Amino acid sequence: MHRRARSQEAKLRRAEDLLEAARTLAADRGGVRHITLAEVTEAAGLHPSAVRRYFASKEELLLELAERGWNQWRDTLTAHLAGARGLTPPETAAAVSATLTSLPLFCDLLTHVPLSLEGEVDIECARRYKTHSFAAYDTIVDTLTATGTMTAGQVHDLIATALGVTANLWQLAHPTPTLAELYAQEPRWGHAALDFEPRLTRLLQATATGLTAPSGPSA
Repeated sequence: MHRRARSQEAKLRRAEDLLEAARTLAADRGGVRHITLAEVTEAAGLHPSAVRRYFASKEELLLELAERGWNQWRDTLTAHLAGARGLTPPETAAAVSATLTSLPLFCDLLTHVPLSLEGEVDIECARRYKTHSFAAYDTIVDTLTATGTMTAGQVHDLIATALGVTANLWQLAHPTPTLAELYAQEPRWGHAALDFEPRLTRLLQATATGLTAPSGPSA
């Protein structure tokens, strides 16, 4: 039975219902690329015509999830490194990898945010996303700098690498049914469906080591 929100509190609850439905569907289907706004609305128990009261589009809904993902990563990383000091560059990289991979939906959304989401919403939605994501980013940089031996400049480069590599590797490690069948038929191409976390950790540790080598960037 479809429900209609009649108060501000109820409207906020319906918005949360939509976000939770999107999370669940994305997890069940292997990524946000496999879900539609109509499916999310139905899963949340809302009438299709009611969704525009809460989100103007699928892109706006998913961008909200990405914004929350940044906050979740900040909080997860902060908790993960609580009390840590003097971490080596590989240890810092491992912390970045471990905390990122604990948030699969966020890893998935890192692909879609620059590709489509932030460019397909109105300017105020884009402004809100940028404001909150950069605030979380700044806290992440401060945390990694305070707990390790890498400079702020090196941490900026490490995070830039982490975001780009994560966006690519997550998609490769979660192929569509068609590609999964193709890899089963052609095992020599199966390397594309790689193990996500071990590969990400190795690449980030190599990056952190290179950044802090005597000839690497120091600021």
